[in-house]
Amino acid sequence: MRTIGRFAVSVASVLALAVPMVATASVPTPSSARTGLASAPLSQSGRWITDASGRVVVLHGLNEVYKVAPYLPSAAGFGDDDAAFLAANGFNAMRVGVIWAAVEPQPGQYDDAYLDGIAATVRTLAAHGIVSLLDFHQDLYNEKFQGEGAPAWAVQDGGRPNLPLGFPGNYLANPAEWHVWDQFWRNAKAADGIGLQDHYARTWAHVATRFRADPAVAGYEVINEPWPGTTWPLCAVPLVGCPIFDQTLTAFYKRVDTAIRTVDTTHTVWLEPNTLFTQVGATHIGFAGDARTGFAYHDYCSTEELTANNALCPPQDELTVGTASRYAQAHAVPPLLTEFGATNDLPNIALLVSLTDKYRTGWLEWAYTGHDKTSASPNGQALVLDPNQPPSGANVLTDKLKALTQPYPQVVAGTPSAWSTKAGTFRLTYTTARADAQGRFAAGAQTEIAVPAIQYPHGYSVQVSGAQVLSAAGAPTLRLASLPGATTVQVTVAAG
Repeated sequence: MRTIGRFAVSVASVLALAVPMVATASVPTPSSARTGLASAPLSQSGRWITDASGRVVVLHGLNEVYKVAPYLPSAAGFGDDDAAFLAANGFNAMRVGVIWAAVEPQPGQYDDAYLDGIAATVRTLAAHGIVSLLDFHQDLYNEKFQGEGAPAWAVQDGGRPNLPLGFPGNYLANPAEWHVWDQFWRNAKAADGIGLQDHYARTWAHVATRFRADPAVAGYEVINEPWPGTTWPLCAVPLVGCPIFDQTLTAFYKRVDTAIRTVDTTHTVWLEPNTLFTQVGATHIGFAGDARTGFAYHDYCSTEELTANNALCPPQDELTVGTASRYAQAHAVPPLLTEFGATNDLPNIALLVSLTDKYRTGWLEWAYTGHDKTSASPNGQALVLDPNQPPSGANVLTDKLKALTQPYPQVVAGTPSAWSTKAGTFRLTYTTARADAQGRFAAGAQTEIAVPAIQYPHGYSVQVSGAQVLSAAGAPTLRLASLPGATTVQVTVAAG
């Protein structure tokens, strides 16, 4: 959902999985993969994403979701040159859209050829050091409501009026749209007598079975922007949200999590708050008692969406990112901003990048490409205008690329205390204490920092205490090794 800010107005009015993945392998094995210096697959320690050796991993990347049949990134033109472009600019993650209707076109029947296509994109990204977060994406539930997501057989609109109001109008004022969500949340039975949520959970289990041994997968995002249905106005109360619906949402997440865990106990399951979280700054979803669960959230400033002006956004965006961080901390799960941006308003993009640095969390910006049928600005949200063409020259929005490619710690042999970039100077402080609280990393443990060349075209200088520099001067990845006895490492990178 790219124009989500309009909800508020309507209510008011690893890494560098760098070397070892072989693009022709059908399912890579954990022992064969590395995430930069970090061993895959990814896991977590409390509020941190971690690698197999316990080092903290920070994800920066984008979204690639193709919303029309055949629902594959490759059909949009996304390929090896795009993955290489992302890696060259310091990105280490991609949120890859998976569409329920494509996986389960008929009740209980799964299209494994479609999953072959998704797996091919995962391999392409992995060959360039990029991990994939698999996202069951939906907007407006189904094509009948000018969106995508659920298969036609899962649409139960009760014959309610279906007003063609587009996005987000159908969410706000379409009785048929509301009813299909109401039916989904009450787990109404499909024609085969099995509940809609049960089908959804089984489909996720089928997908997890396919990818459970793949270290290039960073986890499973259960559903994109779950809409409450008829009761949505109750969820639009600032700083309050909707505790009642969030109980329903929590029960749904437990159902899906249980199904996934019958086949995959390794990958993180990412849960989203309801769609209005970004407008109200409150959520009440619980967790399934699963030690490998993450909190995925979105941030779209309502006034920026309407005016393309960031001036009034700092308070709302601070509230959203801060609330997500505190919520994740309270539940001891990692937070991840899996959508923001969808705009050419560079100050807004810069604000979110700065805020996520402040709250020490990763992000996946919307979106790598345009042509989005559920957006009022299909190409206004893109970084690369046409993935069928090389990602270079006028096909790339260079100013947006520069706003996104700030230095950041990709892999940390310890626990980050703070990092930031101001006026081109990057600063990072971390302790050598392990995020899992099991002592400290030994001397020589290595940390990687992305230092994109677009930010430092004439090179950079490094000042560091508590570690020594291993990488060559001006390298796009700054590598450090902690010194004997070091408990804290401080790094400053400035234009050279």
